[in-house]
Amino acid sequence: MTESLLLRNLRLPTGDVRGPDSIVDVLIHNGTVRDITPAGGKPPRGTEEQDAQGRWILPGLWDNHVHFAQWVIQQQRLDLSSTSSAAECLARVRDALPQQQRGPLVGYGFRDGLWTDAPSVEALDEAAGTFPVILISADLHCAWVNTAAQRYLEVTADHDGLIREEAWFAVLEKVQSPADLTSADYAFVAQTAAQRGVVGVVEFETSDNISLWPRRVADGVDSLRVEVAVWPDRLHAAIRSGLKTGDPLDDQGLVTMGPLKVVVDGSLNTRTAWCWDPYPGVDPHHPHACGAETVPIHELEQLMRSARDAGLSAAIHAIGDRANTSVLDTFESLGMTGVIEHAQLLRHSDIQRFAALGLAASVQPEHAMDDRDVADAYWSGRTDRAFALRSLHDAGVPLHLGSDAPVAPLDPWCAMASAVHRSRDGRDSWHPEQSINLEVALAASARGRHGVGVGDPADLIVVERNPYGCTRDELRQMPVAATLLGGRFTWSDL
Repeated sequence: MTESLLLRNLRLPTGDVRGPDSIVDVLIHNGTVRDITPAGGKPPRGTEEQDAQGRWILPGLWDNHVHFAQWVIQQQRLDLSSTSSAAECLARVRDALPQQQRGPLVGYGFRDGLWTDAPSVEALDEAAGTFPVILISADLHCAWVNTAAQRYLEVTADHDGLIREEAWFAVLEKVQSPADLTSADYAFVAQTAAQRGVVGVVEFETSDNISLWPRRVADGVDSLRVEVAVWPDRLHAAIRSGLKTGDPLDDQGLVTMGPLKVVVDGSLNTRTAWCWDPYPGVDPHHPHACGAETVPIHELEQLMRSARDAGLSAAIHAIGDRANTSVLDTFESLGMTGVIEHAQLLRHSDIQRFAALGLAASVQPEHAMDDRDVADAYWSGRTDRAFALRSLHDAGVPLHLGSDAPVAPLDPWCAMASAVHRSRDGRDSWHPEQSINLEVALAASARGRHGVGVGDPADLIVVERNPYGCTRDELRQMPVAATLLGGRFTWSDL
């Protein structure tokens, strides 16, 4: 990369799509936007030039919640995303087994929240015999396994053949460890993300992110910035190492230390999100009628206190409204700022508390589209405060958009389209009063940057359309012509 790069003939997008476009040149020097001038000026001596031919320039995009290794691995698994019943999953298993050379057979992507038939060990055993089969739910919070797979994983499933929450997370790496993937596997998927305008991700994989990601960058996986989280089982090792949030972890400055990640409750599809009200059809006296804590709040407080005292921020998974209340209480008691991940169902009174406590909400708008029918079924009468992006924004809460890949695609344009339009697949908008405008969605996907300015990091993208003039589907499918990371092209079709 040369020290200076001049991107010629660019448009700066605005909401006034009918107004005249100003064409500018953007000068990048040493990884920073040095100048923005009317097009046609003379560049400094020795400057490389690239003609953008009237395309639009935006800040580079972040996906603020990914499980990167699981996203890489998902490309290699039996696709169950289009199934709508246990019977369809079993049919996929029967079709795939003859091609499977060695075990286990791993599928991914089923959503059983609205199935009319139920999973069972017996049915999966009948379909698979003694071949181990592990079918992972789309939200990653449970797996349907046969008897052979239970022996393989050394775990006992519930009566319906499902392993849920902590019991499942504890054996996830036995299915396929992220350490078993090659740098080429990661580089390919990182490059695919760069082609969609992604310049950075927040990594919430449950593995040893602190050591694995610097190694990957050294091996050439260098098209993304990565903020790595640490989970409770590795927290004290990180503290002993003296790591603090924001510390660089590699020589290129691409990997930085991120937050402590703790999962406090489950998920909506698994009906384990911890809520104030019981799930329909569940005995209200059942111990988990309202979902469940996966980490008791007193343990959460101890973990967060340790992180706070060591200079580590916190990103806490909370989906149900009771989980969110409890997490807000914990942040307040510790005088600690940070991020609540998901924040899917909120009491109205708690929305104001986010802003008062200085917390951000890391949200995944595609989940609202995936789960709208499940939410209508299991959070009936409460969905006016589900995925409440507009309410959070109006209260002054910073929003961070993400995908939770592989739960949704690692593609910020999908997240933005769902956040703005609250619809997908030709359906009417779901609770359109909770939509946010495009300017807010872009800033929530670009580290708060509404546009490109002098002095900004040269993490930039060049796109084929003015996003403010796009329809829902055009925004979702936005063609990206180039992505730059610190002034270096990680993708270009200019």
